[in-house]
Amino acid sequence: MSQRGVIVGKPYERLSREQVEIINRTSLDLLENPGILCYHEESVTMLEKAGAKVKATREGEHDAWWVSIPEKVVRQALDTAPSKVTLGARNPENKVVMDAEESRVHFGSGSETNYWLEIEPETFSSKKDGREQVFPVMKKSRGNLSFLSRSAHLANNLENLDFFIRNVNVQDEDITTDNKDVNVFFASLNNITKPVVGGIADFNQLEQVVGMAEIIAGGRDELVNNPVTSFITSVIKSPLQVVAETAEKLIAIARMGLPVVISTSPQGGSTAPIDELGMVAQVNAEALTGIVINQLANPGAPVIYGAVPVRARMDDLHDMYGVPEFCHYNMACAQMARYYKVPCYSTAGVGDAKVPGVQAAVEKMFTYTAVPFAAPDLVHYAFGLLDKTQTFSPEQAVLDNHQIGMVKFLHRESGVTTEAADKTRKVVEEVMNSPYRMYARYARKMLRKGGIFEGFPFEGEADDQDQTLLKLHERFKQLEEEKPQHLPEDVCKSIFEKTPGLLPRLNPYAN
Repeated sequence: MSQRGVIVGKPYERLSREQVEIINRTSLDLLENPGILCYHEESVTMLEKAGAKVKATREGEHDAWWVSIPEKVVRQALDTAPSKVTLGARNPENKVVMDAEESRVHFGSGSETNYWLEIEPETFSSKKDGREQVFPVMKKSRGNLSFLSRSAHLANNLENLDFFIRNVNVQDEDITTDNKDVNVFFASLNNITKPVVGGIADFNQLEQVVGMAEIIAGGRDELVNNPVTSFITSVIKSPLQVVAETAEKLIAIARMGLPVVISTSPQGGSTAPIDELGMVAQVNAEALTGIVINQLANPGAPVIYGAVPVRARMDDLHDMYGVPEFCHYNMACAQMARYYKVPCYSTAGVGDAKVPGVQAAVEKMFTYTAVPFAAPDLVHYAFGLLDKTQTFSPEQAVLDNHQIGMVKFLHRESGVTTEAADKTRKVVEEVMNSPYRMYARYARKMLRKGGIFEGFPFEGEADDQDQTLLKLHERFKQLEEEKPQHLPEDVCKSIFEKTPGLLPRLNPYAN
């Protein structure tokens, strides 16, 4: 089996060992005092039985409990949480294997954007001389199932995308709360052979989504061994509050033995401290809370430490992704996850820019060059996101794929070996004894074998951004023409027979 992702040889440790211990101690102190505010009774019962102190309260119309979690409860959960977690895939060659004691980084998509931004080339005539020229015109549309299916198909053909989180919020008229989950998971699974990861909007649809995945995998045991679908739960509402409905999902997924991300996403300056110590200590405490609940529900269940910290703009409190603090937060959280030997889910590649261009390229390259140096196992939001997480652009995803290829190349091993030294001496001797004394033929051999990076492939005839965008659009259309790798017909038939709420128009074999 091949192994996706790229090894980071020596992960950058932003924090010293002493600083890691300070954050760990601060997080553990926070979990004891003030503790967490929990709105889910079953979680409270499990925590109290494990040794936590519980005090009932009321928050508006809701029952709630202040829960003081002692260090021993956290330690016990970390002892049972596995350091190795696998995200399965329809094509076993595309499995993502995470090992908290390794340093392999995988890149994926997300988040559920509201808009699809696609280039539509248009021809314009110059008022001055009548000369015609093609320019990229941006067309913005509301997200729907068709766009989601197209984005999954595109993702399947982007060689540097390792896992898929749906990146379009479907807003079709025939999508409701009661049928959204089954349709978005089917649209994803039917168009990509890589790991599919996602959240569940309606707890009542969890069994149906898992049922689809069982049919694809070949049964419940087969799904546990090859979890073609994994899950994300935002069980924590920052600061330090456990959401009842999401905790219910987390516990159910844990008991099924399927991988789940504990995603915590506070905003520095509003729902978390803005300084690095305060932010990371709170994120860490929130992630540990989710891990504890997960492990109390099913010791040994596959769980992933999820950190999605952002910083607030101080003028309007909107998210800011393209700033240095964003990298600081995420790199430090990756180091904390490695300290606990739990796989880490992190974030990079989001742009604050609203359209593809210079600002988007700078912000994206800045974060997904810096964050992977800390070697988180999963880096999501890395493909096609613009305007923070509001817009998905397929052309931007094509460009991001190339730029992530550069990042992966950056982390390649040096190739400094005794055998390589012998070859170098031989090549230099040959060149020095030749009449031209040039290394071009050797460089071309390396280029053909992938030993050196090919350079930027989207440069237009004219040296301007419009030409680059048109080249990206052309490449996107080429990838869209690739034959979709849909689920087999018998599998689709079984899924549609057994899954209420699936829209017939999604069946690729329907007459």
